[in-house]
Amino acid sequence: MSDIRKALKERILVLDGAMGTMLQAYKFTEEDFRGERFKDYPTPLQGNNDLLSITQPEAIKTIHAKYFEAGADIIETNTFSGTTIAMADYQMEDLVYELNYESAKIAKEVAVEFTKKEPHKPRFVAGSIGPTNRTASMSPDVNDPGYRAVTFNELRIAYKQQVEALMDGGADILLVETVFDTLNAKAALFAIEEVKDERNLEIPVMLSGTITDASGRTLSGQTAEAFLISVSHIPLLSVGFNCALGANLLQPHLEAIANKTEFAISAHPNAGLPNAFGEYDESPEEMGEQIEAYLKKNLINIIGGCCGTSPEHIRVIANIAAKYEPREAVTLSAVEKSL
Repeated sequence: MSDIRKALKERILVLDGAMGTMLQAYKFTEEDFRGERFKDYPTPLQGNNDLLSITQPEAIKTIHAKYFEAGADIIETNTFSGTTIAMADYQMEDLVYELNYESAKIAKEVAVEFTKKEPHKPRFVAGSIGPTNRTASMSPDVNDPGYRAVTFNELRIAYKQQVEALMDGGADILLVETVFDTLNAKAALFAIEEVKDERNLEIPVMLSGTITDASGRTLSGQTAEAFLISVSHIPLLSVGFNCALGANLLQPHLEAIANKTEFAISAHPNAGLPNAFGEYDESPEEMGEQIEAYLKKNLINIIGGCCGTSPEHIRVIANIAAKYEPREAVTLSAVEKSL
């Protein structure tokens, strides 16, 4: 933990880009997803990207290495859907521990390899913890506003299992990301604190929300500032935003929180907005130009890419980030004055 805090003071850290974008290029078939082990599994498995850490580990390892080669300091584990809640879609709840453990182990092996080659630039593994496909704050049924598809306690239990496996597999950081419902995120953060207490150890925690549209709010209705305030009781390494928006549209929301917290600020936006075919057209250079505006305004400590970003995007971003100093920490007294 001290290593990453030290690195954060020295430079802007670079997070990797999209795992899903890279996996799509492989054009894996149903048989590829299944591998030999799951060839007779009773449900379709194509699309379960987390499973590829077991059935196609070399592809996952290669993707991690490409992002490190492009200049990333931090790679995310291939575990965005690694909870029993999300894996229920594939009837793979029993595999959750193994999926998270193996994903973290693969990522850690690559990180250790690159750190040995370049000890002046230590590499880190962030255990990716996604939002699940359910929301604790809102009803999925417009005819029954009081109904909830999941409870806080169910989320807490699911997240705790994921956190334990990620830590056992070697994750250096836990990244609760793409938060559209802060109550879901609080369940994840509660679970993390439970595991830390039970194991009597510390692990840095990154938290990244997602502003879902031009309203400037998360899906559960919070502004960027409200989101920050509602999670500031947890000792976080960083707070920020990812996904949903391109870099230029994300900037105002980063500006809204940058001078209101002592936490580091992170961002990993999409490569623009999706086109009519759901693809992302923004070039590395276009995205880099927009991200440089963050750096000129001293908004960022950790920068990376989300949907549509590739190692080329990360290479351009890393080269730009190297020219700038990291955002200076805001003192608590300054934060209190601004609220």
